[in-house]
Amino acid sequence: MANERVTSLKDVAGAAGVSVSTVSRLLNGSLELPHETKKRIEDAIRDLNYQPNPHARRLSRGRSDTIGLVVPDIANPFFATLVAAVEEEADHRGLAVSLYATLNRSGREVAYLQLIERNHVDGLIFVTNHPDDGQLGALINRTGKVVVVDEDVPDALAPKLFCDNDSGGYLAGTHLAEMGHRRVLFIGGPERMISAQRRFQGLERAMDELCGADAVLLNYKGEYTVAFGREAAKRFIAEGMPASAIFASSDEIAIGVIEVLRSQGISIPQDVSVVGFDDVGPLHLFAPPLTAIRQPVRQIGQRALSLLLETNWQERAPSAVEELLPVEIVVRNSVAPPANPKTAMDKKRTRG
Repeated sequence: MANERVTSLKDVAGAAGVSVSTVSRLLNGSLELPHETKKRIEDAIRDLNYQPNPHARRLSRGRSDTIGLVVPDIANPFFATLVAAVEEEADHRGLAVSLYATLNRSGREVAYLQLIERNHVDGLIFVTNHPDDGQLGALINRTGKVVVVDEDVPDALAPKLFCDNDSGGYLAGTHLAEMGHRRVLFIGGPERMISAQRRFQGLERAMDELCGADAVLLNYKGEYTVAFGREAAKRFIAEGMPASAIFASSDEIAIGVIEVLRSQGISIPQDVSVVGFDDVGPLHLFAPPLTAIRQPVRQIGQRALSLLLETNWQERAPSAVEELLPVEIVVRNSVAPPANPKTAMDKKRTRG
C-alpha cells in the first residue's frame, strides 16, 4: 500500500487562507493574530493532522539543540568514557549529541569545526591529540562556540578544560621517590602536547625536591598508543634497563610497556616499577594491579558541556580561560623499592 502523503505547512496555510510564513510564525510563538485567523489555522492543523517538524522549527530559530563532540578515537577507553559522560549530561539537559571521530587527522578536525558555521550543531566540545600548526586555532576563533578539552590548541580563544597534568606528574614522582627510586623513565606523548609537557614537569619537580642531584630522568617521546608503549619498552630493554621505574603517561602506553616486559620475563615490580596515567581501563585486574594517576574523566565530560552552555558567545571570542580538574594517585602493587641493579642486569643477560 502506498504511503500517505505527509501534510505540509503549505497545505495548512492554503486551508486557512493565510501565508506559509504566517503559519510558521504562529507555531514559533513570534506572531499574535486575531482570534478568528488563529482559529482557522488551528482548525486546519487539526483537520489535516499536521505534525510540525521539531528539527525544522529549531533550525528556523537558528538553533539545532544538538551539541557536537569531536574526539580522536572512540575505541580508546579514555575517549569512550568521555563520550558517555557528555551524552549523559546532554540527556539531562534535553539536548542531542552528534559524535565525530577524527582518527586524529587535521582535515577531519577542520571539517567538523565547520559544522558550527552551517548551523548543524549549536557548539562543539573539541578534543585533539596532536599539535596544531595554527589552522585549528584560527578556525576556532572564527566560528566560536567551541570548548577545548584534554589537549590544548594554543592560539584558540576559547574556554579550555584540562586535568591537572602537572599535579599528576608530581604525585607519580613523589610516590616513586618515596619508594626509593632515583632513576625514572618517563614515556610520554608528543613533545609539543600540553599533557606530555606538564606531566613531565610535575615528575621533574617532585624528583628535584625529594632526590636533588641524585635524580636522573629519561624521557622517551612518542604517541599515546599501545604501539608506542611496546616500542618504548623494547628500547628500554635494549639500552640495558637504565631506570628502576617507568612512568607511562597513558593507559595505552602502559599496556604496551607491560606486554613487552612480560614477554621478556621482566617482573613488575621486582625488576622494574611501573606507574600509569588515566586509570580508565581495568588496571586493577592487571597482574600486578597497576598504580596509576586517575583522571576525573566523567567530570571532565560533564563540565565541558556546562562550559559550552554557560559561556557568553555574544562576545564572539571569549578569553582563553583555562580550568583544571584535580587528579589523584591510586596506589596498587606495581611499585616497589628498586631492585639490585646487578641482579636485574644478570636476569637480562640470562634471557638474552
